[in-house]
Amino acid sequence: MKNAIHTRRGPLVLLFYDGLEVVARPGISGALYSQGRRVARYLYRNLRRAQVWTGFYAAFRLLHLSLLRSGCDVRVNDFALALRHPTYPIGMAGYPSVLDHVSLPNPVIFGPGDYGLPDRARFVAEDPRFRKLIQPSEWAVEFYRPSCGDKMMAMPVGIDTDRWHDSAQTTKDLDVLVYDKIRWHREREVPRVLERVTEHLRRNGRSFETLRYGEHHHATFASLMRRSRAMLFLCEHETQGIACNETMSSNVPVLAWDEGALVDPMFRKFAPPDFRVSSVPYFDGRCGERFTMDTFETTLARFWSNLGSYHPREYVLENLSLEKSARTYLAAYSSLMPER
Repeated sequence: MKNAIHTRRGPLVLLFYDGLEVVARPGISGALYSQGRRVARYLYRNLRRAQVWTGFYAAFRLLHLSLLRSGCDVRVNDFALALRHPTYPIGMAGYPSVLDHVSLPNPVIFGPGDYGLPDRARFVAEDPRFRKLIQPSEWAVEFYRPSCGDKMMAMPVGIDTDRWHDSAQTTKDLDVLVYDKIRWHREREVPRVLERVTEHLRRNGRSFETLRYGEHHHATFASLMRRSRAMLFLCEHETQGIACNETMSSNVPVLAWDEGALVDPMFRKFAPPDFRVSSVPYFDGRCGERFTMDTFETTLARFWSNLGSYHPREYVLENLSLEKSARTYLAAYSSLMPER
């Protein structure tokens, strides 16, 4: 990186994260508190076989890993070092609480994370410290652009394609993993969507297991996904969809419910009526098929007949690798460097 500080480990990148797993607090006591909280939460949720990380922290871990793999010296929540170099850029990520707990003079690139809905994000964008605001996909960038202008940039986090390796040759004893990430109006949508698709699978003799987002251990997801010939992904819309991307990296084709309509009631307050979204913003014909409820049965039949022709891992390696993610982030980060 041009004008970066170089240590014996490589070019320096300063990251700050605040959330459920890690909190951004200055000093040794703050670091000890954060570490203790992270370990306690991990152990508690792991013992309960629950999802151990939030989506924001999973994305932050992938960003961290991508930068380490690219040869950077990455420091997390190092307040003292940032204060010693007040013109050196920092990356902020996580929940909106990071805005309150990281009050530093350094130029900022924010993301992955949440800087608020457009009414609050407007004030973040107006702060001269905040130079770039990340959203994972283009539809999310366009949602925020009226409030945040040209500071917006699209950048998905990279997928660890070594961990999520090609499982195409693994013994498959399950036809479909049904991934239930229906988040709104479940009293209506579970019968209309989830029960309809699973009943159709049952009638057609397809074996399946259903996982509900947030209520499963990650190891359970990984095991079931690698045993499955395909994933049926049920989500109203996603800004990226890491679990879906991990499935694609494992070379498991995806049949994705994708109506294109914005459902989140908070987001709808700020979007025009015809605003279009996607449940699989990173997806093409190599990955599988999209369907609406009007086309489910016919799309499933086509998808199943063509199952051997999809190559989703090829798409992930081309578009969503850790290396590509690191290059995109470092280009934005280095653009904030002071001249030396």
